[in-house]
Amino acid sequence: MAEARRDAERTRSELLAVATEVFAEDGFSGARVDEIAARTRTTKRMIYYYFGSKEGLYRAVLEEAYRGIREAERAIDVDHADPVDAIRALAELTYDHHVGHDAFIRLVAIENIHRGTFIRQIEGLRTLSQPAKGLLDEILDRGRADGLFRADVDAIDVHLVISAYCVFQVANQYTFGHLFDVDLASPDRRPHLRAVIGDVVVGWLTAPAR
Repeated sequence: MAEARRDAERTRSELLAVATEVFAEDGFSGARVDEIAARTRTTKRMIYYYFGSKEGLYRAVLEEAYRGIREAERAIDVDHADPVDAIRALAELTYDHHVGHDAFIRLVAIENIHRGTFIRQIEGLRTLSQPAKGLLDEILDRGRADGLFRADVDAIDVHLVISAYCVFQVANQYTFGHLFDVDLASPDRRPHLRAVIGDVVVGWLTAPAR
């Protein structure tokens, strides 16, 4: 029974990985379950057994994608880190995750094209995202208590600024790169771009309130 369970978990994990690539490449409407089955050397029937439908598979892909960034955020040791170091680490970690998981950014863009239709159907996704806000709240509270951070900025403000910068690196890299003759994906440039978002957030939070 244990071996069968492990096989089922491996199969489900492989299906999610391949489906993530296909949905990110072709969007929900363009993705074909037949192609996902072919890439995983399985059958449509097996996919429907695990996920119920194409829609169910897409929802599972979205949930897994968001789970990845939430798990990465939990790696930050807030309790023992200086608030300034912690907020910089969170900003830079977010940058690393986004540029290292471009499929996640494409999936988010696709879901916004669909006006969030499918994400609203995923029970518990808001709950999954609450620790991200809680982590920021904790860092900001400690920074304000230490007299380091301004009081007129909340966790959603910070999350929005970090996300906007990091998503841009992937979502707009081709158009921005062509217009300004810059390669945002260049390994030589990434350390600088990574440091920029840390500097921006720290500088903003430590500046006097308006």
